[in-house]
Amino acid sequence: MKFICGRYQLDLSRPHVMGIVNVTPDSFSDGGKYSSTELAVAHAIELVEQGADILDIGGESTRPGATPVSLEDELQRVLPVIEQLAERVDVPLSIDTYKPEVMRAAIAAGADIVNDVRALQEPHALEIVAASNVGVCLMHMQGTPQTMQLEPQYDDVVTEVAGFLQSRLQAAQAAGIAAERITLDPGFGFGKRTVHNIALLQQLPVLQALGYPLLVGLSRKSVLGKITGEDVDSRLYASLAASVIATMKGAAIVRVHDVKATAEALKVVAAVR
Repeated sequence: MKFICGRYQLDLSRPHVMGIVNVTPDSFSDGGKYSSTELAVAHAIELVEQGADILDIGGESTRPGATPVSLEDELQRVLPVIEQLAERVDVPLSIDTYKPEVMRAAIAAGADIVNDVRALQEPHALEIVAASNVGVCLMHMQGTPQTMQLEPQYDDVVTEVAGFLQSRLQAAQAAGIAAERITLDPGFGFGKRTVHNIALLQQLPVLQALGYPLLVGLSRKSVLGKITGEDVDSRLYASLAASVIATMKGAAIVRVHDVKATAEALKVVAAVR
């Protein structure tokens, strides 16, 4: 399976690692560690050296209860990082944003993928991505980052997530975004309780049956803390288990903080598969 994204075509016959680069002061795990351009660029280069196949750059935290960031602040955080990395690394650069204005500017700066927690539902987002050659990740989220974990409810979480993703696929293709440019994300932790997250992981093949590459982001998330009792800085082993399970069940890309450990674990997965 190929994923066409900007300057790149990725062969997803083996699982790929997307390294997280948070240019934010308040992300749930590493907020503030890489909040300057210099620190973020250095961290991103290190992630590539550790085995990252993709870099995901974000300037606004979408953790539960996060405070929204202004357009100007988000642009100032991410654009210099994308511009520098476009010249210094040879992997696709993903912009983690739901704001169409950020998408447009990031694409112009060198982004190859738009990773959108709102699945291109904001006005003009579909048109901006369709007019480019970038790849896109469409994610499911119930509610908003401010409200999503208050009391999420589903009759059948797998069916409902699949239905939403199918509807966004149809919207993306109607807007002119080729199928080879699309990946899907079930949105672990985005408006889901532990039971919902586990059900989605167990039944990932149902979502894989939609026929598009799946991106899974479980790294260090609270669901792993609820299972293990460990705080956010002590969830490496649980995160590795989640990435291995996800890829064995069909995920094509895993979005992680701990790139080296995950890349090594997925080499074993690739050998077994």
